Amino acid sequence: MTKSTQTEIPAETSFEAALKELEAIVRKLEGGTGDLEASISDYVRGTELKEFCQKKLESARLKVETILQAKDGSVTTQPFDNV
Repeated sequence: MTKSTQTEIPAETSFEAALKELEAIVRKLEGGTGDLEASISDYVRGTELKEFCQKKLESARLKVETILQAKDGSVTTQPFDNV
């Protein structure tokens, strides 16, 4: 079970904003300049952001449709999962 941080990620947060914050956390952790407690908090926040981004990507993937062009020139769409 993961411990929740004090700051929840609002549902209206965009994928891009969450990814940008996650990238900043990764750079900070890779730099190794923070103290242990701050690094642990950053790691937990990063994990939450990663999960948030994965959910956003999965939601987008389910909305994607493949555009198919038939030999006769007609165009149809098909859900991503049926490709």
